[in-house]
Amino acid sequence: MAKKELDWANIGFSYMKTDYRYVSDFKNGKWDEGHITDDANVVLNECAGVLQYSQSCFEGLKAYETEDGRIVTFRPDLNAKRMVDSAKRLEMPPFSEEQFIDALDKVVSANKDWVPPYGSGATLYIRPVMFGSSVVIGVKPADEYQFRMFCTPVGPYFKGGAKPIVVKVSDFDRAAPHGTGNIKAGLNYAMSLHAIVTAHNEGFAENVYLDPATRTTIEETGGANIIFVDADGNLVVPKSASDSILPSVTRRSIVYVAEHILGLKVEERTVRLDEVHNFKEMGLCGTAAVISPVGKINDHGKEICFESGMEKMGPVIQKLYDTLTGIQMGRLEAPEGWIHEIKVD
Repeated sequence: MAKKELDWANIGFSYMKTDYRYVSDFKNGKWDEGHITDDANVVLNECAGVLQYSQSCFEGLKAYETEDGRIVTFRPDLNAKRMVDSAKRLEMPPFSEEQFIDALDKVVSANKDWVPPYGSGATLYIRPVMFGSSVVIGVKPADEYQFRMFCTPVGPYFKGGAKPIVVKVSDFDRAAPHGTGNIKAGLNYAMSLHAIVTAHNEGFAENVYLDPATRTTIEETGGANIIFVDADGNLVVPKSASDSILPSVTRRSIVYVAEHILGLKVEERTVRLDEVHNFKEMGLCGTAAVISPVGKINDHGKEICFESGMEKMGPVIQKLYDTLTGIQMGRLEAPEGWIHEIKVD
């Protein structure tokens, strides 16, 4: 076998069916050993728990080809741990971290020809998902579940360079105080769809959500955590008073890179909306884009403009982006345990 013949730099960020996926079922109180299958379809009863009460959680990570030809993933142990936390919060049986990594190795190895070549800007996006599969009519957890892990090649998130975006302060709340904002539950994203469609229709790239209790402090966007750079060049990371921000793997990695590799001072604290105008740079961080630069925030018609402008990433965020992507792609030495190599046949 050889790599698929695709225009890797122009495949976009969308689903493309690959050859294989991993499936494991939870029945009679335990997960089975799991297996690789070429069947991409899921057959469910109309009364399945996921359809009635949205019992589902998911993850997102990527596989890369490095300059020396290895296939690697970035900190998958954190995705595995976060999925365990999500499952517990939703009264679902955790899929163990060891099983998660085993599934990852198998599904990427089986689809090795779909891993984009080094230098193309494309990556193999991996989506683990778990959902209630047995019949549930009363409001209670399902008895049976399915875990699936599939993958799809995606093109470079930024074509022609990362241009800063414009975001808006949303009138909607992303999550309730002490709710499910800090886990990767499918229901959180369903709740954000109306808000993001509204923002797009108004000409904005994303929503900035405020804390739902007081609506005075910055939390995150619908699909990414937020970072700022202050006037002294320090990294400022918003912290939620009610623990409703998703613990992004990318954000946690950026914090480490800033503090331990670039020597920046890092503050993780609550950030008031009325102080944001003092910051020089802003970025949205997540698996898909790593960091999306923000040029300005629209707060109900009032514009908060960042010194970094609308043409390119600010200098600090650019350093963070270059360093983190360099680690992911194998161009820079990674901290111990960050890079997981996939052994392929």
